[in-house]
Amino acid sequence: MKLVTYLKDGHDQLAMLIEGNLYDTDALHPDLPISMAMFLNYWEDVLPMAAAVEKRIREGAGRTVMSRPYESAEILAPVPNPTSCRDGYAFRQHVAAARRNRKLDMIPEFDQFPIFYFTNHNSIQGPGDILCMPDHFEKLDFELEAAIVICKPGRNIRAAEADTYIGGLMIMNDMSARKLQMEEMLLNLGPAKGKDFSTVIGPMLVTLDELEPYEIPCKDNHTGKAWNLNMKCRVNGIQVSEGNLGDMDWTFAEIIERCSYGVQLMPGDIIGSGTVGTGCFLELNGTGKLLNPGYTEQWLKEGDVVDMEIDALGKLTNSIVREDTEFSILALKKDKTD
Repeated sequence: MKLVTYLKDGHDQLAMLIEGNLYDTDALHPDLPISMAMFLNYWEDVLPMAAAVEKRIREGAGRTVMSRPYESAEILAPVPNPTSCRDGYAFRQHVAAARRNRKLDMIPEFDQFPIFYFTNHNSIQGPGDILCMPDHFEKLDFELEAAIVICKPGRNIRAAEADTYIGGLMIMNDMSARKLQMEEMLLNLGPAKGKDFSTVIGPMLVTLDELEPYEIPCKDNHTGKAWNLNMKCRVNGIQVSEGNLGDMDWTFAEIIERCSYGVQLMPGDIIGSGTVGTGCFLELNGTGKLLNPGYTEQWLKEGDVVDMEIDALGKLTNSIVREDTEFSILALKKDKTD
């Protein structure tokens, strides 16, 4: 099942995407929730009902139900108001390349336990414009990822059962202002202002039953589902990144296990995979300069269009827009005094 949230009469409306058309959930069945938040909170009750309705539509029944073309709708984040947002660090290839580019050995702790950080769940957005302040353009970057959403509450969830807490997968672009990020992390805190202005998810949430044809074994000595899904990013139509979700070393199930240790996870919590190998300019620039000291760095600029595609999860498109202000927090730094 593909679940989409779009703007209808000034509010967010949950719909099913079926053969290129959006069917409002409440028009399909009066007991289906109108919003993703409500759908997630009653997931185990409403998912079978939604699946049955979808089956009838695909079989030709219920064609009289009003629908609208997906392409004509204003698509929002599939989970417009998540209860929290965490981002993992699951791809060894990305971590190893980033450390190699800084002339550091691979950190052995990566293979011992999964990690994550919290980002600003109030800055979640879907396709469309990404508004950036002047300081964000100091090494502005994308990060090609996938994300899950939690669909039922749980605490101290073991990895072996954790996949049942996943409502579905979606594309995630963890936008990054690298100068702000690196400046803060010199103080061993962050990334904070380097990340909190925008995290993009979408364009749809795809439930796990629809992804069964793509399932593959996870890496040795790991637990949980894995999927063979090719991932690509293009900037202004030029491909800059390619990877595969199946290359995740730590599974979403294992990340959930750590996230939920001593903590209640809630329906609507979003968890990202972390960046796939080659999945950001920071890594690509570092590799380019390592191979060629004269390499010209590339960063996102005003007017750039970022397209991310993951097999079975759709295409997520955003444009980089400069806010109409000259306000800079970098300019507020105090001079060092003796």
